[in-house]
Amino acid sequence: MAPPKDVVKIAVQMVGAIPQLIELQQSKPLAAVLKDICDAWSLPNAERYALQHADGRQTYITESNRGEIKNGSILWLTTSPDQEAEGLYIGIQSNNLGVKSDSLKRLADLSQDVTFAQEFINRNGLKQIFSIVEEGNDTGEILAHTLKAFMELMEHDFVSWETLSAAFIRKIVSYVNMNVMDASVQQLSLSILENMVPSSRVLFELVRKEVTVDRLLTHLQVTNTQLQLKAMALLIALLLAAADAERRDMMDYLRERNIRQFIHKNIIHSSEPLGDEMAHYLYVLQSISLNLHERRMRTPMDPYSQEQRELLQSLRQTAFESESETPASNFSTERRRSLCAKEFRKLGFVNNSNPAQDLYRAPPGLLALDNMVYFSRHTPNAYSRFVLENSSREDKHECPFARSSIQLTLILCEILHVGEPCSETAQAFYPMFFGQDHFFEELFCICIQLVNKTWKEMRATQEDFDKVLQVVREQITRTLSLKPTSLELFKTRVNVLNYSEILKLRQTERLHQEETLAVPVLELRERLKPELLGLIRQQRLLRLCEGTLFRKISSRRRQDKLWYCRLSPNHKVLHYGDVEEGVHSPPIESLPEKIPVADMKALLVGKECPHTKEKSSGKQNKDVLELAFSIVYDVEEYCLNFVAPTRYEFCLWTDGLNMLLGKEMTSERTQTDLDVLLSMELKLRLLDLENISIPDTPPPVPKPPSNLNFCYDFSHAEQ
Repeated sequence: MAPPKDVVKIAVQMVGAIPQLIELQQSKPLAAVLKDICDAWSLPNAERYALQHADGRQTYITESNRGEIKNGSILWLTTSPDQEAEGLYIGIQSNNLGVKSDSLKRLADLSQDVTFAQEFINRNGLKQIFSIVEEGNDTGEILAHTLKAFMELMEHDFVSWETLSAAFIRKIVSYVNMNVMDASVQQLSLSILENMVPSSRVLFELVRKEVTVDRLLTHLQVTNTQLQLKAMALLIALLLAAADAERRDMMDYLRERNIRQFIHKNIIHSSEPLGDEMAHYLYVLQSISLNLHERRMRTPMDPYSQEQRELLQSLRQTAFESESETPASNFSTERRRSLCAKEFRKLGFVNNSNPAQDLYRAPPGLLALDNMVYFSRHTPNAYSRFVLENSSREDKHECPFARSSIQLTLILCEILHVGEPCSETAQAFYPMFFGQDHFFEELFCICIQLVNKTWKEMRATQEDFDKVLQVVREQITRTLSLKPTSLELFKTRVNVLNYSEILKLRQTERLHQEETLAVPVLELRERLKPELLGLIRQQRLLRLCEGTLFRKISSRRRQDKLWYCRLSPNHKVLHYGDVEEGVHSPPIESLPEKIPVADMKALLVGKECPHTKEKSSGKQNKDVLELAFSIVYDVEEYCLNFVAPTRYEFCLWTDGLNMLLGKEMTSERTQTDLDVLLSMELKLRLLDLENISIPDTPPPVPKPPSNLNFCYDFSHAEQ
């Protein structure tokens, strides 16, 4: 007979005692349960004890979390959190350095538990931690344990970062600014400052003032990758918290200090592999830098601005006045206006009498003008060649420089996501971005020449303008997807991908599509689908068995904490648990927590997940919504919450979990994989039919003959 739902069978252990096997009634008060356990071992003062999970993070059992206890769980009878907090509160004040160090180390471990952290903070324990730091008498291991304990206690958000004293903050800053200091202390200090920065404007200004950008750049140049990572994290936190003007100033200073070249040489092309966290920070730095163009992109041209009018006139003067023997100033006003209008028309402006009107549209706004001026000043020969070459063509075949530049600027803004908020989890950055100052402008210079080249290859007319720009967009996106490491390599590859190559690619894709739409082929596809879906299911389960490293993300910041989840080889249990940085594939035995697949009830994704409902609904969380999923399990319907590192991993896990729940795979990746496998299989099956057109309908079966007396009679032949 099955036990009642509110009863779980567990084992309780204690050092030096024979374990107890008990049936825990969930409806029974925890104090009464502890009393029974203590009585069985003849222990007085049951209120001094508590139950704790023996595996994993060893969290204390409370009335609020006791529902997480499962059948077969092993618990420890240990000192209650209030007794532990009291003992450690006294221990960290000891004059004996050994006792003090051990107490602080124990405090750092126990502070991960929310129940203990609450008890310790209620005893004004943070004040003692502040005293240890502010007095400055302890260094090395003791100081590292102190800062680690402080970080763990602050993680629970019981205390606001704004309550920190000025003396404490100055000490933390001093550890970062010291030339000679224990690396672990500096790493923790940088993490503390990183948490402080987004908490309030006052703390941001304080950290920005006390920790200079130069100091962070010094930490970026060390060989210790963890210290390098923490310094980059603080730099990114400062940039994200800064106002637009402050961010612009900081980026200008970083450009002066050649941070891009340093990152390109010493981080991207380092002998050490680039970690996910550093890849994310490089993506954010790239995004912040590109978003500096947003203000100009969203600002239309002001026809009354003398500066903007002069920039516009400089385009005409650079292209034509050097060619003219007679200065335009010698002509009459009417003659000069007519000449200028003619030259602006040659430049490719639609409104040649008032070219400023072409730049009223925002985006791309003034950014298009900036790009044209940059092109004319930094590559004057290419600029003059573009304009003069098209001036000599017939009117309908000339490639309009200004119109093309305006549209190309808009295309580049869309491809590079200029003006869009940074993703919280993305890691996709372009290595060539960090190898080049004025990346956006230099990329424009390459692509505007590509426009002219493609225009000539297509023998385009004014009516083909949109078609040409569509081809150019395709050339750029296809080349960027190859992740070229430098602009020179991008230029080489994008020029190789000429119009004829684009046509070949399109034709191949179109022929493949037409071939696969024939009725017999469609029937064959349907027959092959079940077998190939079986392959995909097999791959999904194998991927779940390999497991994935997930990050814990809070509403405040990107967390450093990692956890790993994998499916058992027999597909019956999900194992998971916290892991340290650098562990990529922990053995299944090291993952203490587990969920039987039979207990899984449902899979939630996106906005349905409980951990996304707790977060704010800002634009910056859109990417988290796209990567979030949760498993609902057990009778009480607990949730295990995930945020996948990539969309690919999200698809693999949601497909695999849906299969374990007996449901269909619904991710977009399933359809993509199925299409690829079907395409490969169909090509193999249809190899013998190459260059043979497949009819839409099968050939008709001929009618049977009127009689079957058409066999040859050999007997007559013998006569």
